[in-house]
Amino acid sequence: MLGFDFHRQKPIDNYIVDFFCNELSLAIEIDGYLHENEEALKKDLRRQKRLEELGITVLRFKESEVIKNTRNVIEQIEDWVKATHP
Repeated sequence: MLGFDFHRQKPIDNYIVDFFCNELSLAIEIDGYLHENEEALKKDLRRQKRLEELGITVLRFKESEVIKNTRNVIEQIEDWVKATHP
């Protein structure tokens, strides 16, 4: 994507993110079945806060959104990259 190197299931500060790009300090999270209960969501949001404290931007997408319209998700990520790294 845009020539950047994304790694799948990358560990960061004892947390695993779905996709990570070191060059952009960008984590991409795809929320699936784990958010079916409130406690799982709270845990994930605490993890996101910790990653953001480390200077990592976290973009979140619902699994259903990725499955239905992958191209739209990729375009949203590309738009973020273009806006933050001109």
